[in-house]
Amino acid sequence: MPSMNEKDYYSILEVDEKATTDEIRRAFQKKARKLHPDVNKEPDAEERFKEVSEAYAVLSDEEKRNRYDAMRSGVPFSSGGYPGGAPGGYGYGEDGFPFGRAWTGRTTKSRSYRPRAGADISYQVELDAETAAKGTKRGVTYQRFKACDVCHGQGSVEHSEPSTCPTCGGAGRIRVDLGGMGLFGIGYLEVTCPECEGAGKVVADPCSSCGGSGRVITATEIVIDIPANSHDGDEVRVSGMGNAGTNGREAGDFVCEVVVLEERLSPKQATGFRTIGFALPFVIIGFLQQGLMVMGIIGAVLVAVGIVTVVKEGLRSNARWWREAGTTVLNGAGTGIIIALLLMFSGPFLAFIAPLVVFILLFAILTRRAN
Repeated sequence: MPSMNEKDYYSILEVDEKATTDEIRRAFQKKARKLHPDVNKEPDAEERFKEVSEAYAVLSDEEKRNRYDAMRSGVPFSSGGYPGGAPGGYGYGEDGFPFGRAWTGRTTKSRSYRPRAGADISYQVELDAETAAKGTKRGVTYQRFKACDVCHGQGSVEHSEPSTCPTCGGAGRIRVDLGGMGLFGIGYLEVTCPECEGAGKVVADPCSSCGGSGRVITATEIVIDIPANSHDGDEVRVSGMGNAGTNGREAGDFVCEVVVLEERLSPKQATGFRTIGFALPFVIIGFLQQGLMVMGIIGAVLVAVGIVTVVKEGLRSNARWWREAGTTVLNGAGTGIIIALLLMFSGPFLAFIAPLVVFILLFAILTRRAN
């Protein structure tokens, strides 16, 4: 049996040496359909099918392809070129495949039959507090996947049911015999079928408009009715106006999130309020417990830092803003109470030294996040 570098995989697939992965995939599909043993009854059909599968398994994977090209050109490799390998040996990656990465076979274009529900589309609309309180309507133009009008979202015009994949026979995977190939060792390599992407089924006669997916990209206009008394974070959902599903599955929703900046803390303000909440338990315990005055002083300093951080960004009169501020303080206090109690009962050394270290580290982290 000829060794790997003696075979011209590019010639076997009839592609150029600079061919893209998509071009290699299409070439393999074309040949596999003609040579599959269930279709082609010629004596050498099975052997030729294995050969093109072997070629595709190598050329469709970037790392294997680079290795193959290098071997054909006679470029030597050191042991460092084989992940986990030694000089003269052949390494396998953590996933058990040569060169550390399994070939997935997933491509951007395929006539595979994979019915999947469409995803939601998220959109944000920014309003001032007054407009949000009154309610408003906003027109939105956006791009989405829409059910194909030609095949009515099915992917096939003439057939309502999918067909068994002719390349893998419905198995979803192709088993390539690599026995005797010096680069891969002895045994078999299983790869996901590129025709059906592992589904085992394909669209019988792909629609010329959508390519078999049952959906096409289009621009859509929609009017969002934002009700009165809306607030920051509220959502307006329009059913069925998200991305269409594939092969006849239901569409997702268009989800509009209301953004009211007057009701929202800035990142620095959130950091400031969180710092205040975290430090308050240390202030209270430090000044109430004799001998823990250092803890209280350090906590008071951090409270002051938090207040300055908040004030610099500007205070708001909005009730929702203050409600969010209070919630953020409480979240910080929850963590602060636990740590303060642990330090209070941890002994003299930790009661004085540990708070200083903790506060310095916390201040550095919070300051970095705020910036």
